[in-house]
Amino acid sequence: MKADQIRQIRTSTGAIVLIGGFLSPLLIPTVLDSDLSVSMKSIVSGLLAFGIPELFMLVAVAIMGKSGYLYLKEKAMKFITVISPQQVSKIRYKMGMVLFVMPIALGVLQPYLAHYIPFFEDIPMLWVLISDLMLLISLFILGGEFWEKLKGLFLYDIIAIKRPINKA
Repeated sequence: MKADQIRQIRTSTGAIVLIGGFLSPLLIPTVLDSDLSVSMKSIVSGLLAFGIPELFMLVAVAIMGKSGYLYLKEKAMKFITVISPQQVSKIRYKMGMVLFVMPIALGVLQPYLAHYIPFFEDIPMLWVLISDLMLLISLFILGGEFWEKLKGLFLYDIIAIKRPINKA
């Protein structure tokens, strides 16, 4: 085999391992429905959420090597840039904010609304997943400038300044 073919196989294998690691938390409901003891369910669920994805990331990078990892990272960043441009229109921003705030507001209000609205007492898992997906999609709809604003929330030295928007 040629070096390019080997690199392509290693990169593809590493990408599959990486994606498998990121998807491992989806197995938690299966573990919780299994016949394992409560302590084993807790251990396996915890590992699926906080240990296995990180371990798979390390294994994927080891399989791909530095060049394969950088190649995959570059492709992912190009994809994210395409679906989430730096600057977005005012309408897109408002739609994104609705999708961003709604799941957070419902998550905060749910314990209080459960006393008055029976639906909120036992929310189906599908609704929770849809809510989480809405929050994730909203981050891409809001664009790159919103990511910078969000990042600023977690950095102590950042000072918010109001600047005029180019209306070109």
